[in-house]
Amino acid sequence: MHAIGIDIGGTKIAGAVVDESGTVIAEERVATVAGESDAVIDAVVDMVTSLSSGRDIIAAGVAAPGFIDSEQSTVYYTPNIAWRNEPLKERLAARLGIEITIDNDANAAGWAEYRFGAGRGFSDMTMLTIGTGVGGAVVSHGSLFRGGFGAAGELGHMRVVPEGLPCGCGARGCIEQYGSGRALLRMAGEIADVGGVGLALAEARRQHGELTGTIVGELIAAGDPGALHALEQLGHWLGQACASLSPILDPHVFVFGGGVSVSGDLLLDPVKESFRQHVPARGYRPEPEFRIAELVNDAGMVGAADLARLHATAR
Repeated sequence: MHAIGIDIGGTKIAGAVVDESGTVIAEERVATVAGESDAVIDAVVDMVTSLSSGRDIIAAGVAAPGFIDSEQSTVYYTPNIAWRNEPLKERLAARLGIEITIDNDANAAGWAEYRFGAGRGFSDMTMLTIGTGVGGAVVSHGSLFRGGFGAAGELGHMRVVPEGLPCGCGARGCIEQYGSGRALLRMAGEIADVGGVGLALAEARRQHGELTGTIVGELIAAGDPGALHALEQLGHWLGQACASLSPILDPHVFVFGGGVSVSGDLLLDPVKESFRQHVPARGYRPEPEFRIAELVNDAGMVGAADLARLHATAR
């Protein structure tokens, strides 16, 4: 029983036909026309139509950035597309004539990891996606936790530093400002400014004009002490965030996805160390596992497709 999953990103729209085991059967990708709502909807319609051709498709799921209502039909707000209270499900269903489900992109990716990736076998999982920002998804007792208004799981906007760095959400001190890819670049730049272990970072910045995620990632992989120190700082903050989340959500496992997660144990080791330093009542409660996401770039598509399939078969 096949379903289609569409993952709308800031730079590209990715779509796939996915079977019941989470395997991608076919996929397509096109550039996102940022800021143009109708153009994005047209692209999604064209992609679903193309992927449906010659196939028996039960439903299509769309993973979108931003806040989605509890009915999984309306996009309250998304930062890079002009969607404000956008009735996305209604508009797509009217043009496509099949069952449509809308979900937050981090929720879709988290669901894919829970069903088919690093979270499989657990009933309770918390996922943090470490990219430009910090996304989140919470699975509790086998179900996505959406909250009363549908906008739960925005873990990147949990405050970890009172009156800390300003965040794009309007608050200050969010974990997104300390545990994201953007934060890693800021920390690497600060280390480069000091010199010492930051000499390689400083030289790379001089050669390229600025530090990028690719440059810092390559230096981390090469074992550069300055880049590793920046990653350790990042892991320290993420570990603190997990220590605060654990008494509230009590997950069996924390899963880390996104571009920074390719560092593997180099990221997880400082996360776990910081978690153990800050978690309440350590030694008197079971400790969760910490894992790297497995599905990487396919997670949003796979999760959106699986959620759409489950929604359609439950009716």
